[in-house]
Amino acid sequence: MYQVEHWIDGKVVKGTSGRYSDIFNPATGEVQGKVALATKEELDAAVARAAEAQPAWAAVNPQRRARVMMKLAELINRDMEKLAETLSREHGKTLPDARGDVQRGLEVVEVCMGAPSMLKGEYMNDGGPGIDLYSMRQPLGVVAGITPFNFPAMIPLWKLAPALTAGNAMIMKPSERDPSVPMMLAELLQEAGLPDGVFQVVNGDKESVDAILDNDTIQAVGFVGSTPIAQYIYGRACSNGKRAQCFGGAKNHMVIMPDADMDKAADALVGAGFGAAGERCMAISVAVPVGQKTADALIERLVPRIEKLKVGPYTAGDDVDYGPVVTAAAKQRIEGLIASGVEQGAKLVVDGRDFSLQGYEEGFFVGPSLFDNVTPAMDIYKQEIFGPVLSQVRTDSYEEALKLVMDNEYGNGTAIFTADGDTARDYANRVNVGMVGVNFPIPVPLSYFSFGGWKKSGFGDLNQYGADAFRFYTKTKTVTARWFSGIKDGGEFHFKAMD
Repeated sequence: MYQVEHWIDGKVVKGTSGRYSDIFNPATGEVQGKVALATKEELDAAVARAAEAQPAWAAVNPQRRARVMMKLAELINRDMEKLAETLSREHGKTLPDARGDVQRGLEVVEVCMGAPSMLKGEYMNDGGPGIDLYSMRQPLGVVAGITPFNFPAMIPLWKLAPALTAGNAMIMKPSERDPSVPMMLAELLQEAGLPDGVFQVVNGDKESVDAILDNDTIQAVGFVGSTPIAQYIYGRACSNGKRAQCFGGAKNHMVIMPDADMDKAADALVGAGFGAAGERCMAISVAVPVGQKTADALIERLVPRIEKLKVGPYTAGDDVDYGPVVTAAAKQRIEGLIASGVEQGAKLVVDGRDFSLQGYEEGFFVGPSLFDNVTPAMDIYKQEIFGPVLSQVRTDSYEEALKLVMDNEYGNGTAIFTADGDTARDYANRVNVGMVGVNFPIPVPLSYFSFGGWKKSGFGDLNQYGADAFRFYTKTKTVTARWFSGIKDGGEFHFKAMD
């Protein structure tokens, strides 16, 4: 049994609230650790220390701040296996998935090595008679990140790398379900040369979140999680005068045209729908074949692939396709939604509810499930299941499939599989979703672009990572300057205003 505390001013600090939350091993169902839950007073004290440390960090030139990211990238690569193993132990995802979690965060750190080019302002000479104008990007001060359980390395790195490189101090409030990796990242940042106090990890629950939202010193909040919480955080942060960037849930569709390569489409659906036990905001959870023949051909290919999936603990190594879901409550909710799908008339082609693994009977495992004949009125379609469940909604035409996607309240990611370039181009141009894949099931942009959903999947004007992150974590100051000319007369300067 271990305890996770807080990281304040460059060291581990024991919580004072006396409140702790259980950290489970999802594979066994056993409590393996405890994490401290901070009070408002503890959060406010961490913010005050960050505010003291931030001005000196902001005064460091951007190139030297970027060098800290260079060193951090080196240290993450050095400790990749240690980070992945810790992540898998607390989250439950397989080691390959855990390495990918760390890697996708690392890629944003690598982009932030080039932060000086993204922090440049603009300049205009002679914008008026003798008048020059220039702008500069300056850090906000103290900012906060509230990150989810499903990517305990990637999302914190997406937040901290641009925020710190832009010259801010950051308060990180990670998920209490798997808090160890963010604490490890704090240690690596210190080793990389980040001054103490500039990055603080305050573990906690809703009390800590509300304290972040109400603290006057914190200037901006970034969040990833469910849509109801995203809406709550966005509304409360904005009402308190903070910038907010909140990303919520998803219901990602993949449209399969009759001309698509069905084997490639089936492979893509299995990987995108069941990888990481479906606990990804970019998971494909709805297959939308166009035409009954397409739907039948797709089901025929999906069933044997899904039935061959291997489910097990991360300790089984690379042979496991996915692991348990994160908590017993998540398992119960997923299985309840599967039951509702059956009750509401969907055809359950593959049922994963009875999955049991010898030696891990108390683990939070859910076998893969596949539904056919799902309709938009059913709960399994309307709700984000966040588990290893794939639903097939049959459509008779491309326009019907496109309308289905566009009418959905979420707009995180979508994909289309087709051999026709005109259809793909039309879909990409018309669909009202933030990230689109063409013959690519999980269209998470590379780290020098940006990540963000539309509709109820995203709240705020700017996306995560890329240039948008530096816009979010900085404010623009514009200077209008006029110098007066000096006219030398008899060894003295007489100053004359330029008209």
